[in-house]
Amino acid sequence: MIFTTKAEYGVRLLIELGRRDGQPPVSLKAVAERERLPLAYLERIAALLKKAGLLTATRGAHGGYLLARPPSEITMDAVVLALEGAIAPMDCFFDDREGRVSCAHHEEETQQHCATKLLWTRVQLGVIKSLQGTTLAELVEFAERPPAVPATY
Repeated sequence: MIFTTKAEYGVRLLIELGRRDGQPPVSLKAVAERERLPLAYLERIAALLKKAGLLTATRGAHGGYLLARPPSEITMDAVVLALEGAIAPMDCFFDDREGRVSCAHHEEETQQHCATKLLWTRVQLGVIKSLQGTTLAELVEFAERPPAVPATY
């Protein structure tokens, strides 16, 4: 499973806002310059995160973006869902209306199961569990750690 730059840039935006938690709103232009990200793309990403309730925006001379919740309450599964949609390890996987994972290769008429569904379901659940267990606060803390000094011999 490969996430797009939308997820990467969105997480980087959130980390930058998480580092500034408790400070005044920050402009996307400032984040784009600091993170070396394309501003127009970052604006589209911020709109998706705002729609998902992860960001708030204020207008005006001192306007900008803030986290809508504390960093400890923002999990990466919510971020990825907002930016990438449902997490599926293969193109043939999709969520049915009851929230179950279905496979396009499953034959209802013959009752044949997709031979690889078990594997891809486990991969999907592992990724989702990892994303659910990772908060923005953890990523901010990790980003603020001093770099490890290589050992000298």
